[in-house]
Amino acid sequence: MDRTKILEHLGLTLVVFDLVLSLIFILVGHLKGDMYFQGVGVGLLIAGVTSAVANLFKMRNAKA
Repeated sequence: MDRTKILEHLGLTLVVFDLVLSLIFILVGHLKGDMYFQGVGVGLLIAGVTSAVANLFKMRNAKA
């Protein structure tokens, strides 16, 4: 596999991992009633969505 293809898959994998991890923190925070865990989950969610949007624009510009 080409190095750029590996990096594209790695970026997508990290975004998905970030979103899954944020959902875990939000659920743990909700179940424990701990606002700290919920806040960490929301922060990770914001970071994951921002990364996904950045990757989307990067891939769109690379194809053009």
